[in-house]
Amino acid sequence: PHNKMKRIKTNPELKELIRELKRLSRKEKVDIWKAVANELEKSTRQRVNVNIADINKHCNDNDVVIVPGKVLSSGSLNKKITVAAFGFSEKAKEKIKNSLSIFELMKKNPKGSGVRIIK
Repeated sequence: PHNKMKRIKTNPELKELIRELKRLSRKEKVDIWKAVANELEKSTRQRVNVNIADINKHCNDNDVVIVPGKVLSSGSLNKKITVAAFGFSEKAKEKIKNSLSIFELMKKNPKGSGVRIIK
């Protein structure tokens, strides 16, 4: 019998992030970080791309959301929403006033309280 080869992520930043997400999930005993890690472990083709319009449509003022993938610039944001993501297109970064990396969000809010995953 042959073993199924699991594709290894080559991006060292991504591998480190996944490891830290899982560690924090265990340490704080919360599932949100593990859920984000599981999404980020998917192949690049399966990883989510979310437009600003989708974030605006599905979120309320003062929400904190995490995108386990990339935020794209289509649409506009007319609410005060904090967005953490693995990546942002350049235009999306310009449009979102409160954007941060997943690492930064983990430091600011280790329990992940009030954070919603958008995918």
